[in-house]
Amino acid sequence: MNWFENLLFDPDSIAHIVLLYSVVIAAGIFLGKIKVFGISLGVTFVLFAGIVAGHFGFTGNLSVLNFMQDFGLILFVYFIGLQVGPGFFEAFKKGGIVLNCLAVGIVALNIVTMLLLYYLFCDTNDPHSLPMMVGVLCGAVTNTPGLGAATEALNQIFPENAIPQIASGYACAYPLGVIGIIGATIALRYLCKVSLEKEEARIEAERAENPHVKPHKMTLRVTNAALAEKNLKQVREFLGREFVCSRALHEGHVSIPTRKTVLHLGDSIHVVCAEDDAEAISAFIGPQVTDIDWNMQDKPMVSKSILVTQPSMNGKTFGEMHFSSVYGVNVTRISRFGMNLFADRNLRIQVGDKIVAVGPEDAVDRVANVMGNSIKRLDHPNMATIFVGILLGIILGSLPFAVPGIPTPVKLGLAGGPLIVAILIGKFGYKLRLVTYVTNSASLMLREVGLVLFLASVGIKAGANFVHTVVEGDGLMYVWMGFLITVIPILVIGLIARYKYHINYFILMGLIAGSTTDPPALAFASQSSSSDAPSVGYSTVYPLVMFLRILTAQVIILLLCSAG
Repeated sequence: MNWFENLLFDPDSIAHIVLLYSVVIAAGIFLGKIKVFGISLGVTFVLFAGIVAGHFGFTGNLSVLNFMQDFGLILFVYFIGLQVGPGFFEAFKKGGIVLNCLAVGIVALNIVTMLLLYYLFCDTNDPHSLPMMVGVLCGAVTNTPGLGAATEALNQIFPENAIPQIASGYACAYPLGVIGIIGATIALRYLCKVSLEKEEARIEAERAENPHVKPHKMTLRVTNAALAEKNLKQVREFLGREFVCSRALHEGHVSIPTRKTVLHLGDSIHVVCAEDDAEAISAFIGPQVTDIDWNMQDKPMVSKSILVTQPSMNGKTFGEMHFSSVYGVNVTRISRFGMNLFADRNLRIQVGDKIVAVGPEDAVDRVANVMGNSIKRLDHPNMATIFVGILLGIILGSLPFAVPGIPTPVKLGLAGGPLIVAILIGKFGYKLRLVTYVTNSASLMLREVGLVLFLASVGIKAGANFVHTVVEGDGLMYVWMGFLITVIPILVIGLIARYKYHINYFILMGLIAGSTTDPPALAFASQSSSSDAPSVGYSTVYPLVMFLRILTAQVIILLLCSAG
């Protein structure tokens, strides 16, 4: 039976390490699916499973645990960066500025509340109390990447004793953090006397007044005498609005128009434009007609969806491709991440897009060959881009930055470096001919693998001291302090958002979920509304908040621990 004993308890055995992680991760994922009052802890339960294993002496070689923890963290934050990168800079446009400022307010108040509680109730002379409170902060806002960043920063200062403390603080605050976020959201509803029916009606009214920019198709008859003998380029310049003319009917003959195609009175044209431009375009060119069957004309046209899989197309604008003049087809709209967009000339093509091309079948097929249109190519991951990004991220994270007043040079670390590089590659990678497309399933798989490896490692290492810290120490104090860190900022900023900025309650629910990067809170908000307003609020603030949570966790550790 020695083989079985070695399998269970030999910390240097590879088989033991694999068995340990498999049991901890599998148990944590299964237990995390259990719901109490409709709320579950999800994959974060892996941390608690690791704590239990560590408490009962199931552990592994420390070097191996550290490697698994750091590698898991790198994978996790890198794929988060790729996910949020394309929308990171867009989030500051239009109404997103107000929402992001409110989200930054929640982040700042979380930190202020944590520091006040730390200086009022904790022993500031104890070197472990601050790491414990930073763990409580990360758990209170259910932000695991922040925990990873703070953990990595602690390794720069005192690598031996702080990690169990921060993990214990996170574990103390996380369960009530999940409950507190949803509870505070519900409390705001009653404090502000919100009527869900009125909020739904308000959203519908706003959308009616300001429709989203989505493609709209119509057939127009040219009746404006001022447009006679003018080409399409001149018509666009006169009108000052973007549209695509995919087909034109003149004297019984159908053609694929280009910028130089001349219009005549009585011609019929098939137009695709942004929905909120449709009325103006129709008023300028002529009335909409429904008596034309474009498929029955003398020159049959086809409309096909083409998948962009050719890496050389990544980052090119539709204007650069000259589809109508070079290929004899018109591209009318684009589908990206399940969202239909009007094919504006300045919109950049990304690998993974689906474009709708209209024209003669042989011409459309030529465009399909140029675009790639190969599902198999998309299924093959762009491994070079992934590891080039990780390499650059580690280099960036390792660069020391001297900050006046701090004896220890500040580094972005294994969390901040890969995150920033991933955001930049996700947004600007096409300029370096880096294809960042990863299928949703592959991205989610790698991100979750990284997360569970990190959580399991932290839990196993923290398990030996967890019971002593929480049960015999000041565990209950950290639990209620975490609850206050969760609830106070949400209530304060929530009231400001409602009474000063009149933010719709459903958007506010998404904003709160995004500010705490909490998927259960988003799920609760989505179930409460028939619209996508919670998702809009969540996605608008999530990129910036995720970046701030990771960076501020490190800054707190490096500033306060180094100063102490």
